[in-house]
Amino acid sequence: MADIQAFRGWRYDLAKVGSLADVVAPPYDVIDARMQTDLYDRDPHNVIRLILNRGDDLLGEQTVYDRAAQLLKRWRRDDVLIEENVGTIYVYHQTFEHEGKPITRRGFIGRVRLEPFGSGTIYPHEQTHSAAREDRFKLMQACRANLSPIFGVYPDPENIAQEALESAVQDRTPLTAVDDLGVRHEMWMVTDPDAIAAAANALGSAPMYIADGHHRYETSCAIRDQRREAEQIEGEHAVDYTMMICISMDDPGMVVLPTHRLFRGVSSIGSADLIAKLGDAFDCENVGVGIERAESVWEVIAVEDRQSTLGFYCRQDDTWVLARLTDQGADDLAALAPEQSEEWRDLGVSILHKLVIQKLLGYAELPSPSYVHEIAEVVDGLSQGDSAGRDATGQVGSGQPFELACLVMPATLDHVKAISENGERMPAKSTYFYPKLLSGLVINSLE
Repeated sequence: MADIQAFRGWRYDLAKVGSLADVVAPPYDVIDARMQTDLYDRDPHNVIRLILNRGDDLLGEQTVYDRAAQLLKRWRRDDVLIEENVGTIYVYHQTFEHEGKPITRRGFIGRVRLEPFGSGTIYPHEQTHSAAREDRFKLMQACRANLSPIFGVYPDPENIAQEALESAVQDRTPLTAVDDLGVRHEMWMVTDPDAIAAAANALGSAPMYIADGHHRYETSCAIRDQRREAEQIEGEHAVDYTMMICISMDDPGMVVLPTHRLFRGVSSIGSADLIAKLGDAFDCENVGVGIERAESVWEVIAVEDRQSTLGFYCRQDDTWVLARLTDQGADDLAALAPEQSEEWRDLGVSILHKLVIQKLLGYAELPSPSYVHEIAEVVDGLSQGDSAGRDATGQVGSGQPFELACLVMPATLDHVKAISENGERMPAKSTYFYPKLLSGLVINSLE
């Protein structure tokens, strides 16, 4: 089982900062330049200055990571961030609307003992990128703290672990913040050792799957190894753990959104040429002209509810193409990726990237796409083009139009479980668990 423990977290002193909503932020990798500025302007103590410092007032060879670490020390010194008196588990709720219905997702924040992927009961499911790992390593190395939680999910059909903690906070008032998307975040502190032990015991031998935060988990492992060697650390130490929000896979608030692709770096292509290149691997049909047809194309894909149905937009002739994988296409993908499991090859994102982009269109390497989740974002992106600079998914825009886009079904929790346990990784951005977790609710010291 994953070793989950209470910890003495650092939290904002609301007597110093006022509103919690003014000092929290989304995860760093969904913050674009405009949001970064908005968060900077919102409050001088907003956690954005730690997780995504923009480098104001750097001195000499000082880096943004040094600047973040300096601010963290100052906030601790000035008691802007205060430390819990005792070990604590944090119950965490997110209330939001999805498809017109109010939903609450429940979880808890603890520290989890690090295990190298493949050697224990903590499993990854997505590929990571070296640049993002290096960025987070430098930040964690400088700050010596977990500034944002990793998102872990675990099987618990009866939600026993969560209920053990809920019973300890049912009569208490939570800390509350409403984010810019209207999501209500609530957090309670649990210090009762019996409730904490009951939750840990309820997990039994359950595995933990990383839903979001792969880069930070791998970074935590690297920091642990580096510091243990450099500082000759012996015995139990805070660096052996990382902060994680744990949510049952069976919680009714688990929502996975699709992650559609707006491709950068591809040549202009019309629908006829695309269909010709897809060849016998797909049954294709033109299904409409105009960017605004995105909604109706997505409705067809969603109703079919098959990973193997993809929707392409070709800017050259402003046309949408529905492409359904054939048996020949499935055989082609199996030949391209014989080392991958059938579950991996069944994923829409695997079909898209391995078979279509790399093989049939011949792009061995491309810049990261713009990743969007709502159809309105697809329409806006195709209409306005690729804005230069960092976008809301952490990618760098080209300033050019998008010549090609693809609508793709989301991977499910069953996919996450099966592929993780196969020891495989999905292509990057295969899942988008909504809503995102807040940074700044609590910080875990690695000292």
